[in-house]
Amino acid sequence: MRLTIRKPDDWHLHLRDGAMLKAVMPFTAKHFGRAILMPNLVPPVMTTKDAVAYRERALAARPPGSTFTPLMTCYLRDDTDPDDVERGFRDGVFAGVKLYPAHATTNSAAGVTDIKKTYRVLERMEKIDMPFLMHGEEVDPDVDIFDREAAFIERKLIPLTRSFPGLRMILEHLSSKEGVDFVRSAAPQLGGTITPYHLVLTRTDWLGHGLKPYMYVMPVIKTARDRDSLRKAATSGESCYFLGTDSAPHPVAVNVNGVPGMFNSPVAVATYARVFEEEGALDKLEAFASINGATHYKMPVNTDTITLEKIPWVAPEEVKVEGPDERALVYRGGETIEWKVTS
Repeated sequence: MRLTIRKPDDWHLHLRDGAMLKAVMPFTAKHFGRAILMPNLVPPVMTTKDAVAYRERALAARPPGSTFTPLMTCYLRDDTDPDDVERGFRDGVFAGVKLYPAHATTNSAAGVTDIKKTYRVLERMEKIDMPFLMHGEEVDPDVDIFDREAAFIERKLIPLTRSFPGLRMILEHLSSKEGVDFVRSAAPQLGGTITPYHLVLTRTDWLGHGLKPYMYVMPVIKTARDRDSLRKAATSGESCYFLGTDSAPHPVAVNVNGVPGMFNSPVAVATYARVFEEEGALDKLEAFASINGATHYKMPVNTDTITLEKIPWVAPEEVKVEGPDERALVYRGGETIEWKVTS
């Protein structure tokens, strides 16, 4: 079986920096035309100047001959300057602004402590039609970790959609039925990205047969009910749902010590193809992977194509990273993968 689609884009990606950036970039550049790069580096990408410098490092890490385009984001803080945000957007540096609630996930300590402190930035973004990307979790300690996405929607996102009805938003890495349902109800203002692992795994895979720390991601993998809702949404053909791998490499020592993030770029497109085949929706894969996200971001779709074939291959267990004994574990590493990008 063979399937040719427009080249996909990854609307939520972590490439990290330095040696890790160089090690993992080829896997994204091979399969994707563009990707939204997350700004939670150390230190974060907080200004237009920061983003220009990071974009140059990302471009330099591309394999020879690659036409992959990195799209930069601004790490939102309580004191972010609206003028710099607008300047970066109008100059074609920033593709959007990213919300990390403080202490919600990896490298988010410098994130937003009170969403109302960012309203002057959001007002400016609404005015210039600049996308607002969200790690949508409520981090108050009284909220159960499995309910963080639903609590964020109730406490933060519903008020935001009412206060800023013209602000184009993306709720990233949907992980719950509540997230799926709210994105649908708030479209087209709101779109949602879906990862390959949230389409495949449940918390039983993560916790039920011995703890697998490398499956720890934020937002956490949830129930079969949530997974099934995500699968139906992704394969529905509805334009509010689109591809975002949230591929997030770490050195092995970091993974096994419980820092969230799963490196899935080497197998992401193949895993999406498996899910769409299982759901009888291969004809919907191109819209999800290659059209819906570009439409929401108001960018042209890619003209290049990729071809997938149903050819079994074994995914590498890890990717070597320059440095002493450094390596990054690969999601589904060592497994036989059902689909393969062949051209």
